Formats: sequence, C-alpha cells, structure tokens
Amino acid sequence: MNWRKLDGSRILLPIKEAVELTIKKEKEAGHNLRICIGTDSQVRGKNITFATVIVFLREGKGGFMFINSETVVTKMEIRKRMIDEVTKSVIIAYELSDLFTEYKIPLEVHVDINPDATFKSNVALKEAMGYIKGMGYEFKAKPFAFASSSCADKV
Repeated sequence: MNWRKLDGSRILLPIKEAVELTIKKEKEAGHNLRICIGTDSQVRGKNITFATVIVFLREGKGGFMFINSETVVTKMEIRKRMIDEVTKSVIIAYELSDLFTEYKIPLEVHVDINPDATFKSNVALKEAMGYIKGMGYEFKAKPFAFASSSCADKV
C-alpha cells in the first residue's frame, strides 16, 4: 500500500511503524489522541477508486490524516462496494489495533453508509455494523462518520 499525508508527501515507512512514530510524537507533545479509520469510494465509468484514511484527532487541537488510494477496474453492485469499503477499513484497524491498545487510544471505524433506508447505501448497514462490532471496534455511520464521509470522500 502507498500511504501519503494530505499534503501529498509519501509515507515511506511501513504504515504500522509510521503510525507508532506519530503516536509517540503526539503523546510527547502532550496531545490526547483519538483515531478514526474510514474508507470511501467513487465510481467513474469502470473505475472504482477507494480512499482509506487514518485520522488522528488531537483533543481540542485539530487533527491530520494518512491516506491510501487504490483504483480497481470492475463493475460492482452498491452492496458489495459498501462492504469492500468496510473491509478495507477493518483490515487497517486490525493491523494497527495492538498499537491503539498499547497506547490506550480510542479507535472508531467509520462507514459511508446512510442509516436512512431511502438511500442506496443502506442495503449494507446491518452487515457493516455486525462486521465492525463483531471485530470489537466502535462503529459510526452517517452523519457521525466524518472519516469516511468527509475526509476519505475529499481525497
């Protein structure tokens, strides 16, 4: 995976190492952190671009994020695309979860799924919620899922 910062600079370390260094730096600076992980996707013709973000929130002092983008060429139903978004977020959360436990940092997994049944993305809500909660993570959907619906959506 090719991770980068919002300014476009590449993260050359393995993501787990980069996240741990970031946590240590932020803790040394006296910041209380909360981490939110989310993925969003956009369809353009036969291309689907997935953007996954790791958002570091400094309590009362803003935040920043690490970003990974990936494009696949395929046709996909909305339900599968939503579950693929969730899977990408859960994979990263799982890879990093021991760090969050070690440093006592709360983790939320955000999904770009609308709880309102009139929206197409809602077809995957129960499945996504069960997947995330079953993995032991805090689940957030729209309108509280800013990591996926705002941060990942922008990139």
